[in-house]
Amino acid sequence: MTIELRHLRAFLAIADAGNVTRAAARLHLSQPALSRTLRQLEDHLGARLVDRSTHHLALTSEGDTFRDKAAAALAAVETALDPRGLRGRPLRLGHTWAALGDHTIPLLRRWDERHPGTPLELLRVDDRTAGLTRGKVDAALLRGAVTAPGLRTEPLLSETRVAVMPTDSPLAALPRVTLADLTGHPIAVNTVSGTTTMDLWPPAARPVATIEVTNTDEWLMTIAAGRALGVSTSATPSNHAHPALVHRPLADAPAVPVVLAWREGLGHPAIPDLVALAHEVLASGKA
Repeated sequence: MTIELRHLRAFLAIADAGNVTRAAARLHLSQPALSRTLRQLEDHLGARLVDRSTHHLALTSEGDTFRDKAAAALAAVETALDPRGLRGRPLRLGHTWAALGDHTIPLLRRWDERHPGTPLELLRVDDRTAGLTRGKVDAALLRGAVTAPGLRTEPLLSETRVAVMPTDSPLAALPRVTLADLTGHPIAVNTVSGTTTMDLWPPAARPVATIEVTNTDEWLMTIAAGRALGVSTSATPSNHAHPALVHRPLADAPAVPVVLAWREGLGHPAIPDLVALAHEVLASGKA
């Protein structure tokens, strides 16, 4: 049979809702009709996408892989059919936090001067690839190792790490701290888009506990409330300043790479211009 966009929308609704009944309501379909549509898609692909063996619906490994592909395909079609694209297609640049740090504003200003016919939209997306693998953006500024398949990356710079703590922390009196200084405290870890894991510490000398959060705002509030300390990069102090927080250089932690990433294959035609301008802005900032 022919697979249509409705099959992709049905699967993505189920994946997002985690429940066929809620997904059917969202799509204004009956539950049996939505289930049939899902089965048709699975039959076409020759793979089970959704595990129905438990009370809590979950994607199979094949379903998890197909989710990104379906979202990217649907986003590409919607972009192609968007009437605004006939008047100049925007270049959507994703980031999870801090974008290009202190170089973000110069990048946006210089882009507007050089490319007035192609709007550069900066979008924060709380996702491991800032929405890139799901087709929400055309390119993304990412920190740390990029392991998602099907992406091209261009190294831009490296950022040193900093320790983030509430102003009343005893460590705030130190001019700089070490990883060992942090081990007696819980560490706030952004499990969705952060660059800090327990692998930063030796196995025998890791922090006493972690507090998991899912976005930068939760991470900042957890530290400001004194519930944990944090580890971030040199982009954080100026881009996420908070009166209840202080930042100290982390002397013995490795730097974090910052890359510009985009999907392989046919992408936005202005991506090469963005790569070139990013390097130009960074070079002028060092002068």
